[in-house]
Amino acid sequence: MTIKSFHPPQRTLMGPGPSDVNPRVLEALGRPTIGHLDPLFVGMMDEVKGLLQYAFQTRNELTMPVSAPGSAGMESCFVNLVEPGDKVIICQNGVFGGRMKENVERCGGVAVMVQDDWGRAVDPQKLEDALKANRDTKVVAFVHAETSTGAQSDVKTLVEIAHRYDALTIVDAVTSLAGTTLLVDEWDVDAIYSGTQKCLSCTPGLSPVSFNERALEKIKQRKHKVQSWFMDLNLVMGYWGSGIKRSYHHTAPVNALYGLHEALVILNEEGLANAWARHHKYHLALRAGIEAMGLSFVVPEAERLPQLNAVTLPAGVDDAQVRSMLLNEYQLEIGAGLGVMAGKVWRIGLMGHTCNNRNVLLCLHALDDVLGRLKAPITRGVAVAAAQQKLAE
Repeated sequence: MTIKSFHPPQRTLMGPGPSDVNPRVLEALGRPTIGHLDPLFVGMMDEVKGLLQYAFQTRNELTMPVSAPGSAGMESCFVNLVEPGDKVIICQNGVFGGRMKENVERCGGVAVMVQDDWGRAVDPQKLEDALKANRDTKVVAFVHAETSTGAQSDVKTLVEIAHRYDALTIVDAVTSLAGTTLLVDEWDVDAIYSGTQKCLSCTPGLSPVSFNERALEKIKQRKHKVQSWFMDLNLVMGYWGSGIKRSYHHTAPVNALYGLHEALVILNEEGLANAWARHHKYHLALRAGIEAMGLSFVVPEAERLPQLNAVTLPAGVDDAQVRSMLLNEYQLEIGAGLGVMAGKVWRIGLMGHTCNNRNVLLCLHALDDVLGRLKAPITRGVAVAAAQQKLAE
């Protein structure tokens, strides 16, 4: 058997992630590999920490990238903060709340589920009612930006409620970091995790996390060992601590961290507020085109993420066929629905480097063409013009 080098095509990634990677990040990945304890690399690690603190808007000393994807960032938060017997309230309004439940149970905790409709934000009153009924709750966990639906929840309010009942908070910010307003210190979030492949437009494989002093105190007072050696923050911080002297924990993904460093430099150059505004601007243009076509969004506007748009399929259209035509004819990827939304919605991402004028117009033109040929019940030939008009305002 002869296997040759793999050369992927150039796609436009407008699904739920990964997003298009900035060419500067791709160039950074190819720089010479040096040792993960090399003083120069350790200096770069300090810069990554500082840049992540800016992205999260926090001064938390324990801010770093876990050397694994966003799911490992999730697990890092739960295995460090949840002990056997701990009661954890999980607010679920999509797929990823269910994954939180799995983490709690594998830690030996007791998960109390607060359910909201998929496509809606977490209801603060439901959380308050659950905390009144479960006053021994140790942790409240929820998703800021639910990738499966495109719904955005009110982190500030939910954290305030949790703290009134002396519960710590764990927040999933995988899709929100650098794409929509996120203020970790101002909102007093205890533990938060994200991913590099969404609005940071880096390659998949790293998970930025941040823990405040309240969370660190909980970790220090644990009665049981953290069940994961690799994710035990008491050990990891020996490597991701401060200063030039670091204790060996694991071999960091050196080149992947070059890429993250470059992605964070790009974010810093643009400015965080400008990045948030850009995502909102192009969401409004996409929305204008989608609605002109006669299609609708799942999430009410006030609860809608700008960077992840769940659009309802028109009647009589085969989801997989449309996505296949877009991929094969336009090299354009959009996402399918997950869970209860499978086959009912498309998830159109406008994240990071993907979020620009060209891609909005390409997506609308391609959808108009493909749906038109499939005789879908849409208004043809108006989507691109509607988006352009919105951008001109």
